Amino acid sequence: MKLKSLFNVALSAAVAASFMIAGSATAGSHSIKIIGAGASFPAPIYSEWFKDLAEKTNGKIKVDYQSIGSGSGIKNFIGHTVDFGASDAAMKQSEIDQVPEGVQLLPMTAGSIVIAYNLPGISDLRLPRDVYPEIFLGKITKWNDPKIAAANPGVTLPDQPITVVVRSDKSGTTFGFTGHLSAISSEFKSAVGQGKMVQWPAMNMVKGKKNDGVSSAIRQTPGAIGYTEYGYAKLSQLPTACLQNKAGNFVCPGAEAGAAALANAVLPENMIVFINDPAGDASYPIATFTWMMFYKKNKSAELAAALRTMVEYCLDEGQKIADKAGYIPLPESVVEKVRAASKNIQ
Repeated sequence: MKLKSLFNVALSAAVAASFMIAGSATAGSHSIKIIGAGASFPAPIYSEWFKDLAEKTNGKIKVDYQSIGSGSGIKNFIGHTVDFGASDAAMKQSEIDQVPEGVQLLPMTAGSIVIAYNLPGISDLRLPRDVYPEIFLGKITKWNDPKIAAANPGVTLPDQPITVVVRSDKSGTTFGFTGHLSAISSEFKSAVGQGKMVQWPAMNMVKGKKNDGVSSAIRQTPGAIGYTEYGYAKLSQLPTACLQNKAGNFVCPGAEAGAAALANAVLPENMIVFINDPAGDASYPIATFTWMMFYKKNKSAELAAALRTMVEYCLDEGQKIADKAGYIPLPESVVEKVRAASKNIQ
C-alpha cells in the first residue's frame, strides 16, 4: 500500500477555512517558504503534514523538508542553513550553547523503533529482552540459536547466519535504539553504549543510510535483522519482532502499545525526555519522541508567525493522522505543553 493512501484524510471545510485564514494572517499577501532538515524517522509524516499545510493555507506557507538524518539536522541548524531542524536525539546543552538566538525544542510526534527481519514464512517472531541485545552484540549469530528457539516453540528456525543491519550515518534512531539496549543490558552499555553513531562489535553486518536505507537492506538480505522506525517497516512490508517488555510480556509494535509506552511520560521545562525502558504491562519497549528545533529569535516576525502556524497545524490536524502511518499521536498533556512553549518562537 502506498504511503499517500495512508494519509488520505478528509478535513472539514471549517478546519480548512481556519487554516486559510491563519495562513493569510501569518504570511501576508505573499507566500513564505520555510526550510527544514533533519531526522529521517519522522520524514514520511512530515512530508504529508507539510503538503496538507500548503493546501490549507492556500499556498501561503510552504515547507521544504530534507530528510538527511538527525546528526546532519543538528549540524545544519547550528550552522543556520535552515529555518528549523529535526532530530530524534534532542540537542545536547553544548550544542544549544552554539546558537546565540536561543533554541526551542518541541516534540512533534513519536514513534516506535522496531526490530525488523527477513525470514520467509516466519511472521510472529518473539525476542526476549535478554536475547536481542546479544544479537546486536554479535554473540548470537545463528537464527536457530537455542535462546531464540526457546522463545518460539513450534517455529522452525533456519540454520542460517544472522546478518545485522545498522545505520551508517549519525542517527537519532540509533540513539534511541542503543539507549534502550543500554538500559536493559549492562554488557551492551559497557561494550557499545548509547550514541547517534556507535562502534558496533565485529559481526556479520551490513550498513544502511537513514531509516529507508536500513529497511531496504533488510528487505534485500535473507536472514537479516535490523532496527528501523515502525512506519518504514510497514511501508516496506517487513515483519517485526514482538519484544519482551519490562513487565515480562511480549508486545508487538502498534498504535496502542506505542501509546502505552508514552502514557507516563512527563515533559520537563526543556521539553526533553527519553523513554528508554517504559513500564506497563501493555507497553512496547522501544519508543521515542522526535523533536523539531527552532530559533527563539528568527530572521523576521513574519517567519516566526509562519513557524508558529506550522506548529499549530502539526499539533491539531497532524496528530489525527499519526497512527495511520505507524506513528504515535502525542498525549494531550504533551500537546498542551508544546503549544505553550511554541510561543517562544519569535
